[in-house]
Amino acid sequence: MNRFNVRQVAVLGAGVMGAQIAAHLVNVRVPVLLFDLPSKEGPKSAIALKAIDNLKKIKPAPLGSAKEAARIQAANYEEHLDLLAGCDLVIEAIAERMDWKRDLYAKMAPHVAAHAIVASNTSGLSITQLSQALPEDLRPRFCGIHFFNPPRYMALVELIATPSTDAQILDQLETFATSTLGKSVVRAKDTPNFIANRVGIAGMLATMTEAQKFGLSFDVVDDLTGKKMGRASSGTFRTADVVGLDTMAHVINTLQTTLSPQTDPFYGNFGTPEVLQALIKAGALGQKTRAGFYKKEGQNILRLDPATQQYVPSTGKADPMVERMLKKPAGERLKLLRESANPQAQFVWSILRDGFHYAAVHLQTIADSARDVDLAMRWGFGMKQGPFELWQEAGWLQVAHWIQEDIQAGKALCGAPLPSWVFEGPVAAAGGVHTAEGSYSPALGRFVGVSGLPVYARQLFRETVKGAKDADPLKSGTELFKNDEVRVWTMDGEVVIASITAKLHLISPAVVQGLQRAVELAEASHKAMVIWSPDDVFSAGANLESLMPVYMKAGSKGIAPEEKKLQDLMLRIRYAQVPVVAAMRGLALGGGCELAVHCARRVAHMESYVGLVEVGVGLLPGAGGLTYIARRAAEMAAAGQSGSDILAFLKEGFTSAAMAKVGTSALESRDIGYLLDSDVIVPHKDELLYVALQQARAMADSGYRAPPKALFPVVGRNGVATIQGQLANMRDGGFISAHDFHIAKLIAEVVCGGDVDAGSMVTEDYLMALERERFCSLLDHPKTQERIMGMLSTGKPVRN
Repeated sequence: MNRFNVRQVAVLGAGVMGAQIAAHLVNVRVPVLLFDLPSKEGPKSAIALKAIDNLKKIKPAPLGSAKEAARIQAANYEEHLDLLAGCDLVIEAIAERMDWKRDLYAKMAPHVAAHAIVASNTSGLSITQLSQALPEDLRPRFCGIHFFNPPRYMALVELIATPSTDAQILDQLETFATSTLGKSVVRAKDTPNFIANRVGIAGMLATMTEAQKFGLSFDVVDDLTGKKMGRASSGTFRTADVVGLDTMAHVINTLQTTLSPQTDPFYGNFGTPEVLQALIKAGALGQKTRAGFYKKEGQNILRLDPATQQYVPSTGKADPMVERMLKKPAGERLKLLRESANPQAQFVWSILRDGFHYAAVHLQTIADSARDVDLAMRWGFGMKQGPFELWQEAGWLQVAHWIQEDIQAGKALCGAPLPSWVFEGPVAAAGGVHTAEGSYSPALGRFVGVSGLPVYARQLFRETVKGAKDADPLKSGTELFKNDEVRVWTMDGEVVIASITAKLHLISPAVVQGLQRAVELAEASHKAMVIWSPDDVFSAGANLESLMPVYMKAGSKGIAPEEKKLQDLMLRIRYAQVPVVAAMRGLALGGGCELAVHCARRVAHMESYVGLVEVGVGLLPGAGGLTYIARRAAEMAAAGQSGSDILAFLKEGFTSAAMAKVGTSALESRDIGYLLDSDVIVPHKDELLYVALQQARAMADSGYRAPPKALFPVVGRNGVATIQGQLANMRDGGFISAHDFHIAKLIAEVVCGGDVDAGSMVTEDYLMALERERFCSLLDHPKTQERIMGMLSTGKPVRN
């Protein structure tokens, strides 16, 4: 795969989107120049400097680690345009004004390098019209690049070509956005609001219209249109608050000003809702102004009552009967909703019908295929399924006839009929728009396959749409071993892959057995081993529930042997005769974190959340996590990284475990110490397995040898006393409870090596024995039992 070498990027515009795009670029180690207007007071680049500083304060954090902000260089248009000559990519992200953008293009064009790509981050303005402000020799290197907010977390990037855009330029930018930025790319046609916002905003407007029609409050609508429908948990109105009501109004305005009844039969529904207009007029722009459709007062969430314009308690929920309908298989679900007299059920059917209707009418003009629409809605609006996927799963022709009946009965939002391709030809014959051959393109009249760009060869199990030809990773390759909670397999006969299949990949005795077997198989006849599972959890920790029968029968004495088996697994992995690589994605908590740190290397997706969180259930890390902290402290001191002072590094590791600190990105987890500088961070989740396998093979081919078992020094009783003194201050000041103090003191005893002299040499086995003893003592503590039962019954930590 030939990469377009992006050594530096310029982002023009230090507003909300521009600054956060810059933040994401430095997250993936791409140097950035962030431009804005020259300031009239103070430093000329004060506007950009302030934006960079604000990145450290925004929640959710746009930076993987706050210290990454220092990698962004502030600039202004008056002094620094000549620096564009050193940039390989220029992303314009100023306000959504065609005249402002075109004026900026005229100023910056003379300074752009002859090879550089220039792209506009716009949510819906015409890319072709924008290109007219550029010199002719620059137009082939210009396109649209639409990031979704917030850029770090939202997967979707839409790329939009003009008639002049060089095809190779778009391929290069798609490769960069995919592999370097970790984005999921959809190519959109140059139509108003492109794909996701066109379909998504039309859907939000339809939802608001139907909610008013059926008399439903905002909170009821959000409860119905969130997770219960397989969509983002924020639902509809809360999503609008998060996006910003002014931003939403702008996107609606784009539809109003660039479309007409002749170009869009749904045009009559694109009016800005009165309630939205009133909120904007009052300055209530959503989350950024602390008031919109919702308002938070203390711990209470209030919702706006449109009738009184007052905020009232948000208590509305979905009807249990409708909830039950939403859990049915797709075909039965839609039939029940459509035929029910319940207003909430009728509302849900109506917004689904409206979504199917709109997507079908506009598919040919906005996208190359139905796949692009479905993936854009998944990646840009957090849907579990796109509209065509759900429609097809529910029964293509049956649902099509229901939609057509509603259109003819005047129940739909507009009278435009469904396109003829819905009822006849290849789609009708195949029972939907997605097949093993590809997804349907009305413009071509056939099914088209996925992109063959070389970058996608790195995605061994590429995300695709329901109904398409896709391999199931848990049924692929050659199976070597399987039990109820682990599958051990190989794709190439060289590297063993161990996939935990238990819920949340919790570590139970069956998982311990499966991973032990995987190591044995890897050592017997393979080069290396990778621990990887095809979803957003590496492992959420130990399966406490699976050990309850043992505890009820024999108490903590019965748990000790099980804990020993888990610790033995960690050491088996650490000292395996082949390299074991942890391919981490999503949660790696408690035992999951311990499993990862004992591997020879970690390959982590950028959005990995890593930490030792056992104190939340009144326990301490008991599978080698504290032993790891003690050993790493000694290694860091020996390397002179902490001034040869073991306690200096130990305090950081101790605090992370005692306070259950979780790294909320791979970068932050590296800062904490759960990832090392030698570990690899992967921006795209679907490249994780590919990179992990490459790393495992490279380590094996380089003559990997397991680390020698060695003694290392601990700080002993003096370190325990130092830490305990600080804990006593926190307890006496009311910052931690007496039981928190007790747990933290036990953690300190383990990481310091117990009641021994400073500098005493110990083994991992010795420290793990301390872990086991303290772990089991906590199991017998009534306060810990309260925490465990609380977590098992509610899923939330109990503070006592």
